[in-house]
Amino acid sequence: MNLELSDDIQAFCDSIARCFADRAPIASYVREHIDAKRWEPDLAWTQLAEIGATGVVVPTGCGGLGLGLTEAVFVAEAAGRALYPGPWFTSAVVSARMILATQANDVGNDLLARIADGSMVVAAALLDPLATAWELPAAHTQGNDHVISCNGLLVMGANAASVILVPADGPDGLGVYAVRKSSDADVTRQDSVDPTADVAVVRLTNAAAVLVGPASEDILRKLSLEALVVGLADAVGAAQAVLDLAVAYATVRHQFGRAIGSFQAVQHLCVDMLETIELARSGVLHAAWAADVGDAAARIAALRLKSFSDRLATVGDQAIQVFGGIGFTWEHDSHLYLKRLLGWSALFGPSWAYRREVGKQLLDSVMTSLPVQVGRSMTAPT
Repeated sequence: MNLELSDDIQAFCDSIARCFADRAPIASYVREHIDAKRWEPDLAWTQLAEIGATGVVVPTGCGGLGLGLTEAVFVAEAAGRALYPGPWFTSAVVSARMILATQANDVGNDLLARIADGSMVVAAALLDPLATAWELPAAHTQGNDHVISCNGLLVMGANAASVILVPADGPDGLGVYAVRKSSDADVTRQDSVDPTADVAVVRLTNAAAVLVGPASEDILRKLSLEALVVGLADAVGAAQAVLDLAVAYATVRHQFGRAIGSFQAVQHLCVDMLETIELARSGVLHAAWAADVGDAAARIAALRLKSFSDRLATVGDQAIQVFGGIGFTWEHDSHLYLKRLLGWSALFGPSWAYRREVGKQLLDSVMTSLPVQVGRSMTAPT
């Protein structure tokens, strides 16, 4: 596994970082969007599309870059550093990967092309990867078309999207359907611990839908785990940014005639934050690589990463300890980073549930490798 960036990919990532710095600064752009509680395509989105960020995982035949999850996580980390409030995560990665996973028809290919060039924002309903069963909407045939009704789906990016991808049980089995936002789709914004997040409940009443392609429960679980990986890459970027702010502050804030960064207690906090970030970053890269190459460890790598997410969120707490009282004020960015970390930590449920699943799988693997006792003798399992 070689995760060293090529010169081209490094230049690509640098361009994205400059785009966020120039077109979406926190002081004006991000805070303005937090206050407005809405997002619309703008110069930042246009430039991201021109760079190729909106088509990072879209095949070249549909106008994208044709890259994998490993490259996408570097874009996500840059978005986390910038606290970017736009729908890049849900449209450029989650929705694009969902369409690709369904072996999409012409409808899917058209959506991919429009995702890649940034002319359309698409959101996707994701499902809890640990759930043993899902209550999926039903797609019914109405003439030559399909219609979908559901009481409520939690969808990230639904407020900004013009099309929502909905997994549903159709006449020919499980599939992914594209639903355009209209009077048949009620989208209600939900409050989130992360004010930069776009989370909404979507209710459909006989909403016109188009089949994008067939799916399966395994595919949908895999997509949810991939979303976790990219989301936590964003969290790594946020954690790194708030650590950098804390270290810079510790070098200029003086107390008792010395920079507080010279105090051992502050140094320990910063080292602990760095250790946590590096562990999480390694987990993100391994999970993304495993997903790209189809390694059997992809699922357990994603579960392990998610189980670590609450510890990653503590970086925000520790940084605020370095800042002291100023870190709690609305004017300082540190609390925005903490909320971003807490938001990703809460995605698809608490971390302890994933630690339990990782422990269960570890126990199962150990038990299957133990010798089986037969009478008084021990024999290896056949």
